[in-house]
Amino acid sequence: MREPGLSATSAGAIRIVRRHCVRLGLDTSHFRGKRRWSDAQLKQVVTESQSWDEVLAALGLSANSGNARTHVKGHAIRVGLDLSHLSSGVPIEPEPCTLAPDLRHLREAGASIAAAWFTLCGCGVLLPVEPATYDLVVSMPEGLRRVQVKTTTTAHGRNGWQVTVGRRPYSVGNKAHRVPYDPDVIDYFFIIDGDLTMYLIPSRVIAGRVGLLLRTYKAYIVGNASGLLGAVSARTKANASAVEVGAGA
Repeated sequence: MREPGLSATSAGAIRIVRRHCVRLGLDTSHFRGKRRWSDAQLKQVVTESQSWDEVLAALGLSANSGNARTHVKGHAIRVGLDLSHLSSGVPIEPEPCTLAPDLRHLREAGASIAAAWFTLCGCGVLLPVEPATYDLVVSMPEGLRRVQVKTTTTAHGRNGWQVTVGRRPYSVGNKAHRVPYDPDVIDYFFIIDGDLTMYLIPSRVIAGRVGLLLRTYKAYIVGNASGLLGAVSARTKANASAVEVGAGA
């Protein structure tokens, strides 16, 4: 760029000169810029190496530098080199997943479980973008319906699961008594209990109530999501078996 009196810092001028080089068929593979290696050297190293660590070492770069690897890989792709034979380096044995579902998070997961169930039923699901009395708007065969999602992990002795279906009006300290939802505002309650049994109850069936014993609403059970806890159960059983084997030994 300096030789013909052009600015070496002008991206536009550099693009023009580069286009002319391509038009004239000039070889620029020996240009290095700030690199310590040329395109020709990179091509040879990539061809002769079996991993990215070997490539970086041959170019005098640190294999532990993530920026160096990204830079070289990006340049190799722009040049059009075949990189399919290069491994990422020392293979890393993937660790078993240690995530475990916990019913303590059921309240936060409730709306997602409900949305997934409706979606699997072929219903479109909308989430309100602003706080609303309902949690979901569902496109059902009879039209759009507003759904309030409730969850419970409270067992009422032998009576089974108890769930609160009332709302607390705004008050200082949020201490106001719960009141029922207006049936004209909510169309359905989607309820998930501590066994992950799912209920879809029309609001008019429980109009005026703020609490329910779910055992009396078995007719409205629509499924069970306990498979979400299957990984925990399987891991617990495996650990128990291991303890038994160890004890027997």
